Amino acid sequence: MSIQSTSESALLLRQDADGIATLTLNHAEKINPLSEEMLAALLVQLDALSTDDSIRAVILRGAGKAFCAGHDLRQMTAARKSPDGGAAYFRDLFATCTRVMTAIRDLPQPVIAQVHGIATAAGCQLVATCDMAVAAQGTRFGVNGVNIGLFCSTPMVALSRNIPRKQAFEMLTTGSFISADRALELGLVNRVVPQDMLGAHADALARSVAAKLPTAMRYGKGAFYRQLEMGIDEAYAFTGEVMALNMAEPDTEEGIAAFLEKRDPSWKTP
Repeated sequence: MSIQSTSESALLLRQDADGIATLTLNHAEKINPLSEEMLAALLVQLDALSTDDSIRAVILRGAGKAFCAGHDLRQMTAARKSPDGGAAYFRDLFATCTRVMTAIRDLPQPVIAQVHGIATAAGCQLVATCDMAVAAQGTRFGVNGVNIGLFCSTPMVALSRNIPRKQAFEMLTTGSFISADRALELGLVNRVVPQDMLGAHADALARSVAAKLPTAMRYGKGAFYRQLEMGIDEAYAFTGEVMALNMAEPDTEEGIAAFLEKRDPSWKTP
């Protein structure tokens, strides 16, 4: 077992065990906001994970009573006092947030959101951006910026690519929360589990993913998001090429041989 963690006072904690990296948003007293500092910490860890071949799956969770309350409104309010009214600050903030969301999508390892309490605004965006999500019973999800006069335009990008457009638009325009069960119905999360079993279920899902051939997972995750933006003919042409490249991998040949011979594969990929 390999363990790597930062100090308990750090905004973002990382723990590695058995090929799974767990990132914990660690600003519980403010409900883990995506502050400037938190976004910067996430970018550092996501960049490190992108080249870490020892990690095969990632779990993203929040410390304390809830997952993430979105951007730090106190920081945003303070920025408005600048001569330009905060325009440059806000452009940089939302660009940095976009870099975090894009880095999660581009990460070769699948990322699982482990969600409890609430996931609001950019926190809901974070859930929608992760490849999969496991939620505790009683969790609430919302893109509530409209309630304070700020339409959740950047969270809308991930949300509207996860759930049907009319339901996404309703959430964005009413600022209402949806329940974990409703999030499951709409496809925002993969499963809803008892609170005391949340970690175990997220870990089990991560272990299932981590047990697969990393080479195949890298091919697959990248292709999954690219083909979604294509027309069907282009998507089939692209994914056919991806499968041909995947088939040419020595470890794939070994995996097929092991299946046919009814034995466990002996992959060379660590």
